Amino acid sequence: MSNNVVINLAEKLALFDEHWSPKVIGQLNDYQIKLVKVQGEFTWHQHDDTDELFFVLKGQLDIHFNDRIEVLKSGDMFIVKKGEQHKPVAEQECEILLIEPKGVVNTGEAGGKLTAQNDVWI
Repeated sequence: MSNNVVINLAEKLALFDEHWSPKVIGQLNDYQIKLVKVQGEFTWHQHDDTDELFFVLKGQLDIHFNDRIEVLKSGDMFIVKKGEQHKPVAEQECEILLIEPKGVVNTGEAGGKLTAQNDVWI
């Protein structure tokens, strides 16, 4: 898929409804830019080999850590450091832009029913 085009985030977000299933919209070197809609609680997990960038486009995302909760609202960005166990939670539907290396599994090593298919482009 070519990255040499203008990408409209609202148009891409309108293409899917499922939650916790990131969709790739572009690639920058070895990093993929993904959109995801979330609602409810995700799985406790970590990524041992990479940081993970969350940018909230719409709604509120609470990222739970062992010792704190980071609250992200529309327009907020947060980077979860590699190896840091976390659990995203959204009481209402939330739209997020993610940046992470190609091949990162959304549930890390935790696995489970919320593990999404990887490298799905829209």
